Amino acid sequence: MFHILVVEDDANTRKLMETVLTQNGYQPLLARDGVEALEVLDRKHVDLIVLDIMMPRMDGYEFTETLRASGCDLPILMVTAKEKPADKRRGFIIGTDDYMVKPVDEEEMILRIAALLRRSRIVNEHRLTVGSTVLDYDSLSVTTREGTVELPKKEFLLLFKLLSYQNKIFTRRQLMDEIWDMDSESDERTVDVHINRLRDRFRSDPDFEIVTVRGLGYKAVKRS
Repeated sequence: MFHILVVEDDANTRKLMETVLTQNGYQPLLARDGVEALEVLDRKHVDLIVLDIMMPRMDGYEFTETLRASGCDLPILMVTAKEKPADKRRGFIIGTDDYMVKPVDEEEMILRIAALLRRSRIVNEHRLTVGSTVLDYDSLSVTTREGTVELPKKEFLLLFKLLSYQNKIFTRRQLMDEIWDMDSESDERTVDVHINRLRDRFRSDPDFEIVTVRGLGYKAVKRS
C-alpha cells in the first residue's frame, strides 16, 4: 500500500483528502504545515506528498525547497488556490512534480497521484526483467536474444507499464493519463499507434506479447 502524506492547514480539506485517498486504496498520513510534515517524514515511510502552498510556519514553497535541497526526490503534487501562471512556474522551478488548482476534481487528483507514483517507480527501479528480455530505464533500451534496441520514450514507458503488471488490463484512457501529460492534446488513438509499433518491434520475442482485450484495452502476457 502506498503512503500519501497530505500537507494541508485546512481541517475540512485535510479530512476530505484523507477519505478520498482511503477509499482509493492509499494510506494517508496527515500534517498541518511544512514543519509538521518534516516531522512525519522523519518517522514514517512516504511514497508521495500532496501539498498545499499557503500554510503557517512553513509554506509549501519553503517545504519543497527544503526537501529538494536535502536530496529528497519524493514526488510532490501541489494542490492550491493560487492559480496565476507565475505561481505555477515558481512551484515547478523549485521542484514540484505536478500542480492542481482548488477546488480539485477528486477523480483527477487520484489519476494524477497514480501517474506520479508510476513515474516514480519506473525511475527508482531502473530495470525490469521478463524472461530473457530486459528493459533498462536509464538508456530507454530493451535487450532481447536478438540484441539491444533503444526505444522512443513513450514507447518505452508504455511497454514498461504493461510488463510491470502482466495480465492486468489497462484501458486506453488509463494509459493516456499515466504516460502522456494530463493536458496532452493527443487522443486515445495515439495509444493504438504506439501499441502497434511495439508489436512490430517485438513480434518474435519469446517472452511476452501484447494482447488486445476487445472493448477494454490492452494487457501484456507471457508467451506459453
